[in-house]
This record gives sequence, structure tokens and C-alpha cells, in this order.
Amino acid sequence: MTVRQGVCVTGLGLVTPAGDGWAPSWERVCKGLPTAVLEREQETVPAHLACRVGGFDPARLGRARARRPDRCAQLALLAAREALADAGLDPARWEGARVAVIVGSSSGGAQTLETGHRALLAAGPQDMSPYAVPASLSNTVSAQLTIEFGAGGASCTVNTACASGASAIGMALDLLALDRCDIALAGGAEAAITPFYVAGFDRIGALSHHFDDPAGALRAFDRQRDGFVIGEGAGMLVLERTADARARGARARARVSGFGAASDAHHVVKPHPDGTGLAAAVREALARADVSARDVAHINAHGTGTPAGDRAEARVLDALFPHRPPVTSTKPVTGHLLGAAGAVEAAFTVLAVEQGLIPPTANLTDHDPAIDLDIPTECRAGGLPLALSLSMGFGGQNAVLAVTPG
Repeated sequence: MTVRQGVCVTGLGLVTPAGDGWAPSWERVCKGLPTAVLEREQETVPAHLACRVGGFDPARLGRARARRPDRCAQLALLAAREALADAGLDPARWEGARVAVIVGSSSGGAQTLETGHRALLAAGPQDMSPYAVPASLSNTVSAQLTIEFGAGGASCTVNTACASGASAIGMALDLLALDRCDIALAGGAEAAITPFYVAGFDRIGALSHHFDDPAGALRAFDRQRDGFVIGEGAGMLVLERTADARARGARARARVSGFGAASDAHHVVKPHPDGTGLAAAVREALARADVSARDVAHINAHGTGTPAGDRAEARVLDALFPHRPPVTSTKPVTGHLLGAAGAVEAAFTVLAVEQGLIPPTANLTDHDPAIDLDIPTECRAGGLPLALSLSMGFGGQNAVLAVTPG
């Protein structure tokens, strides 16, 4: 069975800076309302911009889940609960189903790791939490989800840097197509607005310094772009074979019809100037979906607002799609969610196809003339027979998902 023949999205769950849940997140993205704020200089971190999940109360997860897991796992748990409820699935009634959990995260339990390290240096090991190690491991999110929902199938954490969430969904597609599971809970989670990651990204020149205009700082494809704004959040999708979903009367929001992955093999931080790996991933996704580039009606771009990244991505899109389908970056609203970005943006692409809406790219006021793309600055309506979600990660790791109507 090919991917095109059989995998659909039956549930979505989102916890993002744009909203607690898929509906408020999607609404804010469609309105093009940014979430970035300026966070003042601290002892170990200079002033920086960030997009945080607002009003998050871990107590919603119960006492143990509020204390022990890292924040990224807590965000994923909330997103997964929404996705399962949206799919009409009750984990208490799996009834022998083989449930896989595949999660992308580039930093794992970053907050727990940094908190534990500070405690160790300040007062010694007696001040460290006994959960410091298990909560900081890179597999913390997938482990917490499998335990929470009693999912006894394959459990895996995927790390392809900022392409992790999309790569996790791609792996889930393969597991379903190969009949290695019956249900896949797949997505990404990240909560790395921490001193180490903020300072580290700033040192390599990846972060925006538009401190005078926090909301307008992340300017994808704009002539004034100077980097991204770091964000946090989680996106989870429930994937099932279409025949299985129909048999239980589930709604198919959309189909994930193809997946492509390829590497630039170029540099640990910089994308290949011509986006060779991204272009290969796009071609593979289209081939696996058995469609042509001409069929693409919308592209959710990686669009981080970094000068080199946007330029390389635009070259690929210009070369592969001469019919100029509308291109959107949703990161100016949510910030760059790192390892969670690909999953959250895949969810936005599913919603775009399902609802026939192309969200705008916020903050695009001075379109870079060197980037010849159709980039809407207001929401557009229309049928979308095929959309792509593109993700690019450090190390030149690229992942592309093709989404078609359910």
C-alpha cells in the first residue's frame, strides 16, 4: 500500500503562542497577529525576543504531570489530549490496537537540564531533582505520551533539528503504510526558551534584533529580515489508514499523501545556497504522492526570516513551481518553534486544505525584490487540491509533507 492510497489525519492538537488549542491558534494565524514580545536582559542572557505559550497551567495535567515532566512534554501532553479527543479516540478503549507514538524534538527536556545543572553547580547533587535525568533525556516527550495513553506500539523520538516534527510525521506515515501500527500519534514539541539556547542562537546570528518592534520582528521574505524569534509549543496529529478510519466512522480532515526527506550535505548551520536538499525532498514528496509540481496550490514555507535561509528556500520554490502558487510563512505569528515547527505547520497545512483558506504572512511590509514569490499578506479563500509543508533543519536536514483533501 502506498502512502497516497491510505493515510489520513483524524485528529489535531495544538498548543502554541497563538493559542491553547487548534482553533484559537488557527484563527490567530489566519488573522496574521504576531505573538512576539521583548524579554529584558537577565544575568546570563541578553535582551531577546520570544514567543511563549500564554496562560499555561501545568496543574491541568494532574499533580504528578505538573511536577515531573519537562515543559516540552507537558505541552505535548495537552496537544495529544486534544488530538485524540478530536479524533474521537479514547485511550482507555484501545482494544488491542497497535498505537505508535512518534515525536520530533531538537532539544528534549532543555529546561530540566539547565535547571538541574544550575542546581548542581550552586549547591551540589542533593539539590537536583531525582527526575532531572529522565525528564531531560531527548526521548522524554515520546516516553511521557506512551505512558500517559498506554500506547504499547513503536515509540520513537526523531531529531532532525528544525525539521524534527515533519520528520516524525513522515516516519509515522511509513509505519502505517507498512502495517507496523494501526494508529499513529505523531508530531513535535519544544520548550527551549532557555539561557543556553537563546544565547547560543544569538551567538551564531540567527535571532532577530528588531527590539524596537517586537511584534513585527520576524519578517519572513522581507527586505528588512534579520533572523527569527524563538518560540515554544507542541503540535500532535492522529494518523490512521483511511480504510480503518472509515470503518470506525471517523472524520478524515485531510490526507498526508506524500513525504520527502533529503540532506544538503553542505554545512552544519547554513543551508545550501541553492537549497539542493530541500529541492530533492520536495521532489520525493511529490513522487510519493503521485502528483506533479503543477498540482500544488499552496505552500507553507519554512520561512524563518533569516537572510540566507529565506533566500535559499525562495530559489527552490521559484525553480520548481513556475506557476507561482501562494506561499505562506506562519512563523511571524508563532515564532520559530524549532523541533515542533514542522508538526505545528503541518497541522496548519491540514487546516488550510480542509477549510480552503490560505493564511497570510504577517509582517511582510517590504517584500524582498530578490524573492519572486506570491506571498499573501491577507487570508485568501479557495479550493486547495494539494498543499506542501516545508521544513529545513540545521545540518541541512530537510523534510516535506504533501497534504490533499480527505
